[in-house]
Amino acid sequence: MKKSVVWKDKKWKTGMRITLDYKNMMADSIGKGYGITLNELEKMAAKAKRIDKVLKQGWKERKIGFFDLPFQGENVNNIKSFAKKVKTDYEAFVVLGIGGSALGPIALQTALNPPHYNLLTKKERNGCPRLFVADNIDPAGFEGILRVVDPEKTMFNVISKSGGTAETMSQFIIVRDMLKKRLGKNYKDHMVATTDPEKGILRKIATDEGLETFPIPANVGGRFSVFSSVGLLPAAVVGIDIEELLAGAAYMNELCMTSDLFQNPAYLNATLQFLADKKGKPMSVMMPYADSLKDIADWYRQLWAESLGKKVSLDGKIVHTGPTPIKALGATDQHSQLQLYIEGPFDKVVTLIGVKDFGAEAKIPKAYKEIGELGYLGGHTLKELILAEMLASEMALTHNHRMNCTITLPEVNAFTIGQLLQMLMIQTAFAGGLYNIDPFDQPGVEQGKQYAYGMMGRKGFEGKKKEVDEYIYIKKTGSLKGYAV
Repeated sequence: MKKSVVWKDKKWKTGMRITLDYKNMMADSIGKGYGITLNELEKMAAKAKRIDKVLKQGWKERKIGFFDLPFQGENVNNIKSFAKKVKTDYEAFVVLGIGGSALGPIALQTALNPPHYNLLTKKERNGCPRLFVADNIDPAGFEGILRVVDPEKTMFNVISKSGGTAETMSQFIIVRDMLKKRLGKNYKDHMVATTDPEKGILRKIATDEGLETFPIPANVGGRFSVFSSVGLLPAAVVGIDIEELLAGAAYMNELCMTSDLFQNPAYLNATLQFLADKKGKPMSVMMPYADSLKDIADWYRQLWAESLGKKVSLDGKIVHTGPTPIKALGATDQHSQLQLYIEGPFDKVVTLIGVKDFGAEAKIPKAYKEIGELGYLGGHTLKELILAEMLASEMALTHNHRMNCTITLPEVNAFTIGQLLQMLMIQTAFAGGLYNIDPFDQPGVEQGKQYAYGMMGRKGFEGKKKEVDEYIYIKKTGSLKGYAV
């Protein structure tokens, strides 16, 4: 069986199923008064069924679009065809995007391509271009990317659903100007837009200027867009099997179709995190024990924070609710954060992510036998050591009455990553129901954007500019003066 279709084999799929071990979230494991009781979980079962009904209705009515993304057909074929052309004609692929438009592509690249991918030879990259993601507007950082790519051999992918994202569109305008000066009317051959299929500023620009485009479904928000063209196009360009990725997401959809709280991994994990928060543990730490998964923790941080941190509930009450996501990396952060998690405040729940097969061993030679503090390492492997470190962290957390759970991937591949990301998105949507808030909006972010629009002179935001001017005046002359040294 070819690797490209191995995910169609039922036995292989079952063997690649990711698992959630939540025993150390429970009072039976970490101690009475510290964990969740079975009775507390069972009391959530009826509520889970109600939320499940709402989510499935939203999916049916096409209000919640990310559930449909694993089942794309024509778009996947179009992406693969375009990626083949990019692979042939270009040496670099630069994503212009921020938030979900950047975090998804970065997470997929880090997880599914070799470490230090851009430093490999073209042959070692299987002929694929180097990938850069311009995920911020730091002028030095952005100009740094432009200095290391040859514009004549680079494809720039601007990602903005509306085309009104100030950060991304500023980058786009800079790149467009640069390309037009270098290439004239052929500049459009070096730009591709990922945007709304029908409306928005970027859609109009792309149509008017003849840019190649790929769609972001109207019912899919940025932080839920990793399996849309947002994540799939950059992934395909750098050689990631996007069909296997979507197959993993579809498999997780299948596993999460049940309304039974104890059989649905996404619903169960959301409920455990919610109950932990209600027990005074609002800090949600994600700590993978694999470098390949570190940027998934970063992606999860946006997903969890922007979806669940809300001021107003669905019934209009002021609630100021939401857990705080924290990213960590094992074993790196055993030397920076774990001390706090084990002996600090009882305000955190830790999700460890483990991998059974790293695809590498890294054997430690036998040396320094006469030095007891080092000699014992000889004959073992780095794989053994990192797995031992992870188990040690789990045990230390548990013995100190700290809530923790473990998600395990049989190996890191497109199928297991598809499962993991889809589980976390379903988990987040379900958690919105538990908190009784809308997990798909971001009014707080929009408020900050409006102030920035006012300062930059965007038409229609003159009132916000006035507010900013008043704030600056008070800061310089009024009651806020004197709070700087």
